[in-house]
Amino acid sequence: MTSDSTVSGGDVDPFRNEPTVRDEAPQFVLPLVVRIERDAPPARTDALETAARAVLTILSDERAVGDGEWAQVMRDWQDARIRKVVRRARGAEWLRAEALPGITVTGKSAEVRVFPPVPLDGWPKDLARLQVSGTDLDDPEPPADADPTAPVLWLNPDLDMSAGKTMAQTGHGAQLAWWELSDEDRTAWRQAGFPLSVRTAAPAQWAELTGSGLPLVRDAGFTEVVPGSATVVAEHPALRRRG
Repeated sequence: MTSDSTVSGGDVDPFRNEPTVRDEAPQFVLPLVVRIERDAPPARTDALETAARAVLTILSDERAVGDGEWAQVMRDWQDARIRKVVRRARGAEWLRAEALPGITVTGKSAEVRVFPPVPLDGWPKDLARLQVSGTDLDDPEPPADADPTAPVLWLNPDLDMSAGKTMAQTGHGAQLAWWELSDEDRTAWRQAGFPLSVRTAAPAQWAELTGSGLPLVRDAGFTEVVPGSATVVAEHPALRRRG
């Protein structure tokens, strides 16, 4: 599921639908592959949380910063539009995906592999052949209340998105929170293993969150939702304190 989204409060919006200077740069996409075995699919919420942590993991990986081997393509990706694509794999497909350079992040039941950005028209064949649409999952039981001391990615209660679409959106939300944190807060979050929760906000809570000044993802509307839809608010304790 491809996802481009807008960011509340940015000077140059890396996700907006209208043409910007970012469109003049070569365009890249961050691939994420979720493992969905036919007889043992992951729980939906765990997959969402694992996808968000996968994005944070590659953003902070030593290969993705400074003079690391992925650093230039990560910069190229972030200098253009910020696109993420979530695909699904099982069996031999998953084994082929794991053989490619990337990072596998494991949750309670979910496995998500994130890869360095690739050109829009230059996907490795073992990723290009994977299915995009129709990625949906269920929670066997309602998730517990979110830990109030840890970051929470709040979903819009009025939107009905597939699991694949929502994974891309929570990845956007986690990335926005990462960008806004201080180096000290980033280090603390990374050293703790990127704890976070993904939960659907109550309607009254959502109205408060969208007016709070916290990082807000607005979808460009290419798939599933109308353009400009607010999808995720990223609530990190350090950002809440700043407000």
